[in-house]
Amino acid sequence: MGVARARPTLMAAALLALVMSVEGKQPPEHHGATHDEHSSSSSEHGMHHDFGDVERYVERFEGADRQAWQMPASVVEMMEIEPGMAVVDLGAGTGYFLPHLSAAVGEEGSVLALDVEDNMLAYMRERVKRKHLRNVVVRRVAADGPGLSEASVDRLLIVNTWHHLDHRKLYATKIARALKPGGRLYVVDFDVDSPLGPPVKHRLDPARVVAEVEGGGLEVETVTETLPNQYVVVGRKVGSARRGEER
Repeated sequence: MGVARARPTLMAAALLALVMSVEGKQPPEHHGATHDEHSSSSSEHGMHHDFGDVERYVERFEGADRQAWQMPASVVEMMEIEPGMAVVDLGAGTGYFLPHLSAAVGEEGSVLALDVEDNMLAYMRERVKRKHLRNVVVRRVAADGPGLSEASVDRLLIVNTWHHLDHRKLYATKIARALKPGGRLYVVDFDVDSPLGPPVKHRLDPARVVAEVEGGGLEVETVTETLPNQYVVVGRKVGSARRGEER
C-alpha cells in the first residue's frame, strides 16, 4: 500500500516522542514547528502547537536517545539522494537532519531547510554556520504551502510534521508541483500504536497519509525501513526521469 512498516525484532521499551509539555511530563513528538497551540483532528486541520520556546525544544530534539530511534542516517540512505540533488527538509525544526542531508547532496547539491517558527529558523542558521554547512539555506515558509518553484526539488523530507499540516491533500498538490519528474516526497510520522508521539487522537493512520499523498497527484511507492515507532510513506512525481537523470 505504499507504506514502509518493517520493524526490528526488539522494540525500544521507552523512547521519547518529540514535544514535551510545560511541566515536562508529556513526551516530545515533533521534528519541526508549525502554527499555534490549539488543535483539531479533522481531515482538514492538523495538530497545532507553539514552538516559540526554542531552547526548551532543542533539549528534546537534540537528545542522544533520538539517534537510536530516529535513525537519521538510515532515513537519508533510504531517500537515495545523489550528489548534486536539490533536497528540502520541510518542518526542519532545530535542523536535526541537516548535517546528514548536506553530506548526501555534496558540494554540488543544495539543501533548503523550511520552517514557520522564527526562533527555530534562527537556531538553524546558527547551526548551519557552526557546522559549516555551506550547501544549506534556511528559509521561513508560510503555513499553507512550501513556497517552492515548480519542478525545482529532487527530494522532499517531512519528519514528524505531516500531522501538523492543514488541508493535507491540497498541501500535497503543492509539493507535487514543486517536485521534478521522478522526484520523491518522504513522509515520516509516528505509528498510531506507538508508545510515543503526539496524542493518539492526532496521529494519522498510514493508509490515510497514503490517500492524502495520492490525492495530491503523487504515485505512492513502497520502501523497506527499520524505524521502530514510525512509518514512511513515499510519494513519487510521475515523469520520464530515471534514476541518475532526475536533476
